[in-house]
Amino acid sequence: MTTPPLVFDRPRIAANLARRNGAPDFITDLVVADLADRLVPITRRFERALVLGPDPRLLPQMAQSANGPIAFTPMSTLLAVDGFAHADPEHLMLPHTDYDLIVSLLDLQTVNDVPGFLDRLRRHLAPDGLLLAAAIGGKTLTELRDAFLAADVEILGGVSPRVAPMIDVRDAGALLQRAGFALPVADLETHTVRYGSPLALFDELRGLGATNPLLARDTRLVTPRHLMRAAELYAERFSDADGRVRATLEILWLSGWAPHESQQKPLRPGSATTSLREALGDKS
Repeated sequence: MTTPPLVFDRPRIAANLARRNGAPDFITDLVVADLADRLVPITRRFERALVLGPDPRLLPQMAQSANGPIAFTPMSTLLAVDGFAHADPEHLMLPHTDYDLIVSLLDLQTVNDVPGFLDRLRRHLAPDGLLLAAAIGGKTLTELRDAFLAADVEILGGVSPRVAPMIDVRDAGALLQRAGFALPVADLETHTVRYGSPLALFDELRGLGATNPLLARDTRLVTPRHLMRAAELYAERFSDADGRVRATLEILWLSGWAPHESQQKPLRPGSATTSLREALGDKS
């Protein structure tokens, strides 16, 4: 097996999150609310459920399916076993391999080995167990990227690595299948968030610990001139009539089931007993 390239600076990401000190995170709150809506219609009782995410303090403890309440095993109990390695998505090693529900919230977009992480999640599920995963989608903060790209070219004469590679919804299903999941589904939730100014957006991203996570980033500090020029370009290009600026937030949701003999399977090619002409009616 080839070793996946190291794209993300995982120690830096952990340090940024640690500095938040449990501060509110509207993105996680939004994803948790969406998770609750997605679980409610599922006609399944989940007896052993786990939710994973970069900040355990923000994860839900309970949820509800159509067949009853869901009590998530707290991540803190995993961390207490022998440190962070148990829940680190790069080296996932959970205490059980028979979870009937695993939820991953906002881990996928900063994992170096996405196929490996999905495979490890599947291996910790019981047969016919469900995975639900949410990640930041590829169109998130396109406005910010555009403004900084233009500022980089204008001030630095080139482009600095700022854009993290993100999973495209068209590739998500294939990633789930590659990891061995059955009945894979991927969809997007898109939101527009508005701020009084670009600087208010910049401040919130710093507060959320969402600064540049790339290992190959330019380690030089952004100068005030560079920052202000990016803010000016952002305001020029992405302001609404009332003077506020908009930012795109895209959430990619993935779901898949650990294989089980009871699941629906595609018919074998050539096994159909009714022709398409018969189904549609003979138009000749």
